[in-house]
Amino acid sequence: MKKQKLIYQLYRYAGKPMKAKRDVPFELKLSAQLVLDEMCFTWNKQTLESAINQAIDTGDRERFAQLSKEYRHYIWE
Repeated sequence: MKKQKLIYQLYRYAGKPMKAKRDVPFELKLSAQLVLDEMCFTWNKQTLESAINQAIDTGDRERFAQLSKEYRHYIWE
């Protein structure tokens, strides 16, 4: 059986130069997404807690009821 040979020849490209893109690994994308989700969750929870505390301080019962209903999504107990 004959050996197969591959011969590569380089031709100059006359068009616009192209940039090669390197893909980010899946593990890095996943960990970055998890960190961002945790940061957003924490920030939203803290903002909601401060709004609830302000509603308690001012004595606004309707606002407190509305905010506490939204806050239930942040509690898993």
